[in-house]
Amino acid sequence: MEEHDLKRELEATLHARQEVGVELEPQLVERFVDRIDAEIDRRVDARLASRRPAHAGGMPITVPLGSLGIGIPLVGAAGGIAHLPGVIFACLAIVLVNLIYYLSNR
Repeated sequence: MEEHDLKRELEATLHARQEVGVELEPQLVERFVDRIDAEIDRRVDARLASRRPAHAGGMPITVPLGSLGIGIPLVGAAGGIAHLPGVIFACLAIVLVNLIYYLSNR
């Protein structure tokens, strides 16, 4: 509903108020207020939908930090057990997990 429509709705409500009298006035006012509330809700929803989350298109900082926290001891253990191939495998696994997470949250 546009601003022009709201003005027209208010004018119609005021005109109807004059015609129906005092006994139906509360219902007219309540109906108009409900329409204003619905329009406010619609505008807020539209504004919120147009905004993107802070980490949209990327990862929240917890994912790379968690990868580092788990990856450092994992690479150390892999290097101690399987040497260079173990380190390469551990690093590729960390990259793969982060890539899958990133792609699934786009």
